[in-house]
Amino acid sequence: MKFVDEAIIKVQAGDGGNGCISFRREKFIPFGGPDGGDGGAGGSVWLVADEGLNTLVDFRHQRSFKAQRGQNGMGSQMYGKGGDDHTIRVPVGTMITNIDTDEVIGDLTGHGQRMLVAQGGKGGLGNIHFKSSVNRAPRKATVGTPGDVRELKLELRLLADVGLLGFPNAGKSTFIRAVSAATPRVADYPFTTLHPNLGVVSLGVDQSFVIADIPGLIEGASEGAGLGIQFLRHVARTSLLLHLVDMAPLDGSNVAGQVRAIELELEKFNPELLERPRWLVLNKSDMLVEDERQATAERIVAELDWKQPWFVISAIARENTMAVCQRVQRFFESQREANAERTDLLSGDVRLRGEPPQD
Repeated sequence: MKFVDEAIIKVQAGDGGNGCISFRREKFIPFGGPDGGDGGAGGSVWLVADEGLNTLVDFRHQRSFKAQRGQNGMGSQMYGKGGDDHTIRVPVGTMITNIDTDEVIGDLTGHGQRMLVAQGGKGGLGNIHFKSSVNRAPRKATVGTPGDVRELKLELRLLADVGLLGFPNAGKSTFIRAVSAATPRVADYPFTTLHPNLGVVSLGVDQSFVIADIPGLIEGASEGAGLGIQFLRHVARTSLLLHLVDMAPLDGSNVAGQVRAIELELEKFNPELLERPRWLVLNKSDMLVEDERQATAERIVAELDWKQPWFVISAIARENTMAVCQRVQRFFESQREANAERTDLLSGDVRLRGEPPQD
């Protein structure tokens, strides 16, 4: 199935039902008085996150969604029935933007999470509400209010802990196949990966993380070149970026230049991405003789003046791939410990070392 990560839809809540003008008409009761009921409320439109969906492709076929209108009020003080709500299922990780105001109004990041995107109209009042001592036969009722109408932009951003970056054919798909059960397509030509793939890396009990294989980027991606920016957004939620690079390109291109080109695209798209932890993974070491691998890697790292962790691997031969994953796991464990300490400090539960517990 083709991956679709953006859609524009129109949602329309149901209008409220109109109030009724009616008078009681029964035998032997000549002056029954007003008995018109209220109109029912219109149905609302909700979005709900469903982990069973992974694309927005369904919105290519249906772009307009409307909730049920409220029923009009009736005589004998009968109120109209409220309209049924309309629920739209979207993938987990969907961000919702109001097109009219260009405001992000919601972000559904958990299964079953719901969001109201269009409020149904209120029902009108029947003439029973307008009777008084001076107006015993009111011929007045109000109409229901209209439901909200909005145009929404749905944008799917993958929920992954680790994002793989790199030029086409850097070996990202091969890497994710080596460390997880994901089976993305692998071939010897550029742009093999046309949609993001998620894989779960499991290293033991309570030791796992989600890794996303992002389609290859090229220079000018932030302006729409190649596959454009449609996949750059998927690295926005990741906590760690693994920058894969072919350390022995067959065309003899400069490896450091490729790394800097991707950095420039990240900066153009969102400068904050450059501040995120990003580790360099020099792939395809099997293309070099063993004596040259370390020297080549050190030369690339020195040329880049790389300060963060770096690794030399061969994804296709599965050399050092699990070592990278183990280092990633330790990174997340240290993050969790740091977050736990901050939480304790904010709650005031942390005692000085050696301080006895308080009674």
